[in-house]
Amino acid sequence: MDWGAIFSNAAVELISPTTAAYALAALGLAVHFGYTGLLNFGQAGFMALGAYGYAISILTFGFPVWGAFLVGVGASVIFALILGIPTLRLRADYLAIVTIAAAEIVRLLFTTNSFASVTGSANGLSGYKNEFAALNPLAAGSYGFGPFENNAYDTWLRIVAWSIVILAALFVWQIMRSPWGRVIKGIREDEDAVRALGKNVYAYKMQSLVLGGVFGTIAGMIFALPRAVVPSNYQTTLTFFIYAILLLGGAATVLGPIVGSMIFWVLLSFFSGFVSRAVEAGWFPFMTGVQGSQLRFILVGVAIMLIVIFRPQGIFGNKKELAFVR
Repeated sequence: MDWGAIFSNAAVELISPTTAAYALAALGLAVHFGYTGLLNFGQAGFMALGAYGYAISILTFGFPVWGAFLVGVGASVIFALILGIPTLRLRADYLAIVTIAAAEIVRLLFTTNSFASVTGSANGLSGYKNEFAALNPLAAGSYGFGPFENNAYDTWLRIVAWSIVILAALFVWQIMRSPWGRVIKGIREDEDAVRALGKNVYAYKMQSLVLGGVFGTIAGMIFALPRAVVPSNYQTTLTFFIYAILLLGGAATVLGPIVGSMIFWVLLSFFSGFVSRAVEAGWFPFMTGVQGSQLRFILVGVAIMLIVIFRPQGIFGNKKELAFVR
């Protein structure tokens, strides 16, 4: 059993672009669910719009990076308005039903053969990274040390991804301390009381839905840059992973989604490496390699369950912030 390789591969996930993308998407859900009390089960849809909006803008229309970024953000705003206008005046469970269905509709639209020339259908899209790589100020070579050593492109991507996460976290921290943030928290606790004070609850909910959705869209762009854009990556499982990260770190927190994403991906990588090598070594003679690849999710789930049992508010959460789920 090569424990060094297992721990080394797990450590890489601490600052990987994928971890950053999940952290940013979970930060968007913190705005929705943690601070506002909105049950958005369609964050995968926002991420898909960001990834496809960025890739299609570059490959089909030849947009620069900043133009592709704006297209993705604009698509997420329109998507949030489509979801929010008919549902935000109703109970929270209606938004949950609409968002999970809408995210699947978005994924299936990108999968259909009718738009294969633009979306690539089930095969997805690739070849859109050159424009982002051209902005890289780093000279060719290796940067970092040990398991954190990467080439110039990967280092540049990590710098950009984690800079965006840090800026987003600072923005959320600041805005939740503002009058707007206090109204948002009030809506989570008792929207009728906030409405009685003369506040337009519907407008505040819509603003929160748009803001968290934009975070998810930018996360989708970061998620797409190290890999191809494939519709199967944006199934409902993706949203459930993000919720697991959010609840692990703390729903109504700023650091929670970031640390939760790191812990989630380190645990997933560690158990993946451990199980695959254990199967090869014959430690689990009753299990095949395919079965072992699924066991990692069970082990990660058990680890998260233990944390939730002994720390139900999350690592950085406050029990008072759980009042809205009563």
